[in-house]
Amino acid sequence: QVQLVESGGGSVQAGGSLRLSCASSGSTYSTYCMGWFRQGPGKEREGVAAISNYGGSINYVDYADSVKGRFNISRDNAKNTLYHQMNSLKTEEPARYYCADRGGITGAHLEQYEYTYWGQGTQVAVSA
Repeated sequence: QVQLVESGGGSVQAGGSLRLSCASSGSTYSTYCMGWFRQGPGKEREGVAAISNYGGSINYVDYADSVKGRFNISRDNAKNTLYHQMNSLKTEEPARYYCADRGGITGAHLEQYEYTYWGQGTQVAVSA
């Protein structure tokens, strides 16, 4: 059973940066796809970034159009930790940010139905 624990959320002013982390345990897969999703007040949960590895040294990533150039997803395989560097945060981006895992299935997709394991989320607030 894969367990995911997010951390790093908090309050930041618009234009600021935050780095989220997601510690993963219990995975026995040699390939992976993990992603970051967010759900803002009154909004549906949406995919923000995804990273996939087919067992080699190259990671494949995908981002929602709204965050391209500002957010960066990465993974430290030795630490089993997923990261999400968020820069130039906007006032419309406060949300609960979730880490998710596709359970060994590859493909850097942003659709939430494709993910099997989910963390509890970490809250991000952005003030003007």
